[in-house]
Amino acid sequence: MAGIYIHIPFCKKACHYCNFHFSTTLNLQNDIVKALIKEIKLQKEFLGAAKIETIYFGGGTPSILSTTEIQQILKTIIQNYSISEHPEITLEANPDDLTSDKLASLKSIGINRLSIGIQSFHEQDLVWMNRSHNVQQAKDCIHDAQSIGFDNISIDLIFGSNTTTPQMWLENLEQATAYGVLHISAYSLTVEKGTALQHVIAKGKEKALDSALGAEQFKMTSAFLADCGYEHYEISNYAKQQKYSRHNTNYWKQVPYLGIGPAAHSYKSGLRQWNIAHNAKYLEALEKDSIPATTEILSKEDVFNEYIMTGLRTIWGCNKSQLDRLYPEWSTQLAAELSQLIETNQIHETKETITLTREGRLIADTIISQLFLTS
Repeated sequence: MAGIYIHIPFCKKACHYCNFHFSTTLNLQNDIVKALIKEIKLQKEFLGAAKIETIYFGGGTPSILSTTEIQQILKTIIQNYSISEHPEITLEANPDDLTSDKLASLKSIGINRLSIGIQSFHEQDLVWMNRSHNVQQAKDCIHDAQSIGFDNISIDLIFGSNTTTPQMWLENLEQATAYGVLHISAYSLTVEKGTALQHVIAKGKEKALDSALGAEQFKMTSAFLADCGYEHYEISNYAKQQKYSRHNTNYWKQVPYLGIGPAAHSYKSGLRQWNIAHNAKYLEALEKDSIPATTEILSKEDVFNEYIMTGLRTIWGCNKSQLDRLYPEWSTQLAAELSQLIETNQIHETKETITLTREGRLIADTIISQLFLTS
């Protein structure tokens, strides 16, 4: 099995936590869609004969595309790849893009999962994040999607901002669960290099994020959603009735996937590939029937580290037999670090696996980096 990720390099509005922003014209959008369709055809050998289990429209603002454009892309995939009987086809969307008519047309062409960037049910947060929608649009969008028959909906929420108090965050969680959505992604706001937030903090125009507040809200999320019957199956993701994101779960389990579009990444056993991020250069290459990608063969340390990085983020953790297969020396080289992490209740070990504990999830990135192999 395998997945296809379609990266749409358009963002309608730069957000505090977003490190890219593309303005777009209708002509450029049409050119990008044509290039995506051509790349889908040119890349069809990358995954071999693997069946496509998931198709994911993400990155930027894919919901800016018309239903006709999305249908053209899906049709090209179906014509050129082997598709499973019941694929998961996800569209990331902004609430203000999803009118009732748009939702109905998306459902009619085969979109069967929505990932909606709600971010907050408080106007104060949305204004601070520079979002293009308001709270009423967010609520209307969820209601309309459910009314039209979308039963596989995920909503994104963001905690740890300078405007989000613990009470506001609790109200966000209460509002989200009241809708009965089966999947919630709760992301901690971080300061990434090159973002608007990093710039204003460096200039002293905005105070630095409070890491203790972020940790408190992370704990609140895990406890509250557990009480509501959600399984905390990945650091930032919670699901009821095992409605995991099949596409992202495949990433974390290192199932091969093909990325299409500017800046899109691809992976298959021992090989990583990424497309050029520059829109004009991407278009220029595709006009010449050339795939604008760089390929890297991963070292055995890289493969091991990627397994640690993806596996430990999930409830399934890392299988010790798999770790031994990837790097037989791992248990010897990492014995001291692993022993300390188990002793401090940050790693849980069974006969078959190692997983992060609830305490370990608070500092997942630090723990994972401790267990990386270095040359």
